[in-house]
Amino acid sequence: MEWLQQSLPVFMLIFCRITSFFVISPVFASRGIPSSYKIALSAIIALIVYLSFGLGEVVPQDLSYVILIVQEVLVGLLLGFTAYLIMAVVQTAGALIDIQIGFSMANVIDPFTGTSTPLIGNFKYYLALLVFLSMNGHHYLFDAIMYSYDWIPITGDVFGKIHEGNVTDFLVRTFSHSFVLAIQMAAPLVAALFLTDVGLGFLARTAPQFNVFVIGIIIKIIVGLVLLMLLMPMLVSLFDHLFAKMFEALRELLGVLGDEPT
Repeated sequence: MEWLQQSLPVFMLIFCRITSFFVISPVFASRGIPSSYKIALSAIIALIVYLSFGLGEVVPQDLSYVILIVQEVLVGLLLGFTAYLIMAVVQTAGALIDIQIGFSMANVIDPFTGTSTPLIGNFKYYLALLVFLSMNGHHYLFDAIMYSYDWIPITGDVFGKIHEGNVTDFLVRTFSHSFVLAIQMAAPLVAALFLTDVGLGFLARTAPQFNVFVIGIIIKIIVGLVLLMLLMPMLVSLFDHLFAKMFEALRELLGVLGDEPT
């Protein structure tokens, strides 16, 4: 009973961090994955982490234990949000393309997130997920949450790091960098469709008999889909670069919240 009294609080702290990570991280946060599966997977990984890093750990069993719970949940949410923020680049780029093509008027409800998403953005997001799974990206996410205990132990001073302002600075830089990546990813199609609008404007001035509002929508859809088909082979390399940025951001976040293991 004494061993159980010491081990169970440590295990529950590990379980809190891993569960909060799965709540928001890409792939695992999908509504298509049953909640019972997420809880069972979190418990299995928490047990593995406890046997690897938690043996011998001692945590206080007073009111400060509540603070440790909040700290572990916060660490898991920050790691998951960072990974999701980089994945959201694909949907943001698709939304910018949809605005230019005109598909933004036909947003659909994504059953996995429960939100309204653009057509091209949804297509690119699922394509990115397939590439992410094909390169075993979910294994890297497992590595990130498991080896986060090397950087940020259970008794680490995370709130002190947050008070220094480094976490806020990291999140602002990551958000701005993700938005720049989204613009860069959508730039070829957005620029081509902008030139198409310019051409349609010249056509409306030189040949007023053409109904530009009717033929313009069709032309922009054709141009957008043709360019998307031509640029499709380049998406895999773009996704590889995007995922490299994701893992780099996760490593930087671990360095901000904790100390590099020796």
